[in-house]
Amino acid sequence: MQLTGAQILIECLKEQGVDTVFGYPGGAVLNIYDELYKHKDEIRHILTAHEQGAAHAADGYARATGKVGVCIATSGPGATNLVTGIATAYMDSVPLVAITGNVAVPLLGKDSFQEVDIKGITMPITKHNYIVKDVNDLADIIRKAFYIAKEGRPGPVLIDIPKDVTVLKAEYKYQEPKDVPVYTEKIREKDIERAIKLINKAKRPFVYAGGGVCYAGAGEELLTFVEKIKAPIACSLMGQGAFPATHKLYTGMIGMHGTKASNIAATECDLLIAIGARFSDRVVSNLERFAPKAKVLQIDIDPAEINKNVRTFSHILGDIKSVLTILNNKLGPRESNEWNEKIEKIMEEFPITYTKNGKLKPQTIIEKIYEKTNGEAIITTEVGQHQMWVPQYYKFTKPRTFLTSGGLGTMGYGTGASIGAKIGMPDKRVVHIAGDGSFRMNCNELATINAYNLPIVIVVINNGTLGMVRQWQTMFYGGRYSATTLDRGPDFVKLAEAYDIKGYRATNEEELETALNKAFSTNEPVILDCHVGIDEKVLPMVPPGKAIEDIITDDC
Repeated sequence: MQLTGAQILIECLKEQGVDTVFGYPGGAVLNIYDELYKHKDEIRHILTAHEQGAAHAADGYARATGKVGVCIATSGPGATNLVTGIATAYMDSVPLVAITGNVAVPLLGKDSFQEVDIKGITMPITKHNYIVKDVNDLADIIRKAFYIAKEGRPGPVLIDIPKDVTVLKAEYKYQEPKDVPVYTEKIREKDIERAIKLINKAKRPFVYAGGGVCYAGAGEELLTFVEKIKAPIACSLMGQGAFPATHKLYTGMIGMHGTKASNIAATECDLLIAIGARFSDRVVSNLERFAPKAKVLQIDIDPAEINKNVRTFSHILGDIKSVLTILNNKLGPRESNEWNEKIEKIMEEFPITYTKNGKLKPQTIIEKIYEKTNGEAIITTEVGQHQMWVPQYYKFTKPRTFLTSGGLGTMGYGTGASIGAKIGMPDKRVVHIAGDGSFRMNCNELATINAYNLPIVIVVINNGTLGMVRQWQTMFYGGRYSATTLDRGPDFVKLAEAYDIKGYRATNEEELETALNKAFSTNEPVILDCHVGIDEKVLPMVPPGKAIEDIITDDC
């Protein structure tokens, strides 16, 4: 049948099982929005306060559900406002399809009103991107975009659609979505056998798990693998929830703000098994002194990650869930030894801890949220000190329950992400933990939270400063606090009231307990403004340029 480009887009979204899109309308996408109106019973459109919020919401939806997130923006500034969200998704391997409008094809390249080359702009931060200049190509491009977003290592794809393409007609015929194959064709038997020999020979094995485990849905397989080989295991920031933080073999987060046990284990092990992890600089720190005694075995779906940052001794390329299943079937059980005892002793001697001084502490806030949610919530964060305190003091046990911007470090990410997570997982408790600096950046999305009555609990850890930057200024810049003190509004309780959202303030543990009880007893959005000291620090910490075993554990 003959349909307009806008109609084809909607039909193709329905083909892909899309039930929710996040966006903001404008002139170049008017025809698309007209069709969305006609199909509002099939595809729910969430109107955000800003296009960046739409991108982050689609990202949060994708991370929480495992589906492809979809966002829509108009041409020019609408499209460029998506860029930070697209880059965030790209760095963290999130399946996202961003749809932008553009000026009509004859006006392209002529500096037309609200024209921008969004294809060129997003080329480095997408798996692939398209500009559709012929309506006859539209359906196939949409189908390819969803396939690419999901295939292999997930990531964002952009489709730019000029306005005249949404009006012109083409033949449309329904197609079932193409199955995305499990990436197993490059799993080589010789690589499996070599890995088994390395594991069986190792006296001091150590597992380093990243976000790839979560995205592969390989949490159970990882648990079986670790319990079988009795190896201590640490997770990266992105890997939180890949392995239960309550497990005896879990040593905590690894890297700059990881535990001493994790960092010493990486330094002393004779076999480092990296699974779905990219050896970020925040994990490795001083490359020359990282895992100096270890042979590195890397398991990953993306060939570009092999030997990119750390030279491997051996690797297995393929779907992590499939690789771990094969290894689990072939490996025999290993008994604990003095290596396990050594790491357990370090964990006991150097736990993640803090000193209470009668004042409200950020670590206490995280512990209380964990207690009130029984560890069952989806937690979103912004970026900064609070982002590190969360995995230190909240024990994640399941994948897709910790949503944060790990690669790009996007301040302003979490509010939009919490919206997407709650829309995608309406039966799950969603708690957004923010710093006052980050929260300011996209707090306009409170309008979205209120409009859709999303019962998200937002906890602002308010220290009146850009905390992580101030911490570095204190430790490495002689206390020169250049442009980091936030001696300004808003009053977050009054801000909540302005958006018709309940707001509570906490300045001590008693007030925190009362506020949390109120927040978790209602089915409405709530903001908690929690005031903590300006000089609270995230510890442990590896100083820049140092080896990860040179970790500072005390505030000196």
